[in-house]
Amino acid sequence: MLVFIDESGDPGFKLLKGSSPTFVVCLVAFRDLEQSVLTGQSIRQLAQELKVFPEFKFSDSRDYVRDAFFETVTRFDFCVRALVVQKERIYSEKLRTDKEMFYKFFVKSMLKFDDGLLKGARVILDGSGDRSFRNELSAYLRRHTEKGAIKKFVFADSRSDNLVQLADMCTGAIARSFREDRSDAQRWRKILSQKIEDVWDFK
Repeated sequence: MLVFIDESGDPGFKLLKGSSPTFVVCLVAFRDLEQSVLTGQSIRQLAQELKVFPEFKFSDSRDYVRDAFFETVTRFDFCVRALVVQKERIYSEKLRTDKEMFYKFFVKSMLKFDDGLLKGARVILDGSGDRSFRNELSAYLRRHTEKGAIKKFVFADSRSDNLVQLADMCTGAIARSFREDRSDAQRWRKILSQKIEDVWDFK
């Protein structure tokens, strides 16, 4: 099992001063490693065709790029799961004031209730953030997930890992679907819908 994780939104709670009202953490899982290779190759080829550089990012992509991306990757076999946090529902002072704990808690929550999907999984996360935080995150997730569920945690640079870019695009599509102010809110989630196994609205 190969799993890629990314997030959309921020852990801040200054909702009237620019913090995102919603935080989404998403995983993309490949049960067949050959499918992950083929998917990565197709993303690389699409980037060359569309002259996308240095990487696919949902927030930076034009609509036609998003359309082409999801129409390309949905030909392959993978699944998507996401956890959506409406920040107005969060009352824990620790989660509202400690950004690192906020991030760790919700990544852990998504991994913990996996219904056995992650047994022996190799989990790849976006490598942004300093080394000390990455080490803390890895240790925290190991402590709070079932023993043996995660085989290995790896941090990767999204610019050089096409499947981390896939996780970013899937996360962005799901996050956009919660934007009531956007007429295109459901556009890319609909294309991706055949791959989505679960979207957990955290309460």
